[in-house]
Amino acid sequence: MNYKSISVGTFLAVRQIRRANIWTNTLIIFVMTLTFLNLVVVGGILVGLIEASVKSNRTHYSSDLLLSNLLEKTYIEGSTKIIKFAEGLPEVSAVTARYVESGRLEAGYKERTRQGDILDNATGLVTGIDPAKENEVTELASKVVEGEYLDSGDEDQILIGGNLLFKYSPIDSPGLRNLKQAGLGSRVRLVVNGNTKEVTIKGIIKSKVGELDQRIFMVDRVLRGMIGRTDYNVDEIAIKLKDPAYVNQVQQILTDEGFARVAKIRTWNEAQPKFLVDIKDAFALLGDIIGSVGLVVASITIFIVIFVNAITRRKYIGILKGVGIDSFAIEVAYIIQSLFYAVAGTLIGILILYFVLVPFIDAHPINFPFSDGILVATVSGTLWRAFALLVATIIAGYIPAKIVSRQNTLDAILGR
Repeated sequence: MNYKSISVGTFLAVRQIRRANIWTNTLIIFVMTLTFLNLVVVGGILVGLIEASVKSNRTHYSSDLLLSNLLEKTYIEGSTKIIKFAEGLPEVSAVTARYVESGRLEAGYKERTRQGDILDNATGLVTGIDPAKENEVTELASKVVEGEYLDSGDEDQILIGGNLLFKYSPIDSPGLRNLKQAGLGSRVRLVVNGNTKEVTIKGIIKSKVGELDQRIFMVDRVLRGMIGRTDYNVDEIAIKLKDPAYVNQVQQILTDEGFARVAKIRTWNEAQPKFLVDIKDAFALLGDIIGSVGLVVASITIFIVIFVNAITRRKYIGILKGVGIDSFAIEVAYIIQSLFYAVAGTLIGILILYFVLVPFIDAHPINFPFSDGILVATVSGTLWRAFALLVATIIAGYIPAKIVSRQNTLDAILGR
């Protein structure tokens, strides 16, 4: 490698950048900054849209570990033993148990004039909980957007997911029924396992977590009485850990204890709905495609800038070659100039990304219909995109520099 040519090329690049119009340099750096942000932010928003759903599902439904009944069973056998064992583990912070049964809510039944009229009704999963323990594990009370959270003494009151009310989910479809005549404080009829009970809607949940927004919550002992469950065996057990890093370790402890024979033991990641995982992968791919288009645009921009710069300085390049400076040194000069723009734009973009955009969007999530979107920008992903931008810039700067520097020296000096 000709180190002298690299040294001369560096000197020429620094001199050319210093003498360039400040507004021209600023504009090019600004374009590179926007290009870098396009590479990172667009994909980060798309992935963050689903990542927020995953996070909410973990925080407000599955917690760190979720135990559910086996496919061939209707409940978790020996539930009380599992709950007591889990509560005794030093890694466990809190445990909540749930009874889950299919049920139906009916509204406007008192105003029905004819027996054949279709009732205003909605179906969902009726979930019996200990309000205090459930809130300790999943912070369910924070998702009550209207009304109040349940108390342990609420015998005939329920929480209802927003998807079961037309007011919060205004979809009128034969395949998706929700209550049109009910709201906060309404008296409705709950039908579970053939048993009927009149209840009052005490609160409405809107969490953007499908498992919650499609459920009806009531005090566990009330639901237990309706379904005739006298053995205290439950359908779901959610476990919150003091340190989520021990999730696999605690899962293995429960498995070694033999509980996997009576329950499906899943980590929060394994408990995620499959459609969320598929959409996350699809959005990541879409973000990469959009970012790649931005990378091509940045490469073309640098190519044009360097090519125009080199063409307008053909005479100057010819003189440099005439006094003995080789073509390689001139090519190095333009490559370094390109790198200057890319590095400056990338550094500014990183500062904007981590000190402005990420904190702002974390504090003010983007309100999408099915999640509160965040911006996912991992350090490894950001560095990889920065590297891709630098490589593209080097290539885009080298090609026009090589084309112009390889011209005949006399032709370049005379402008032919």
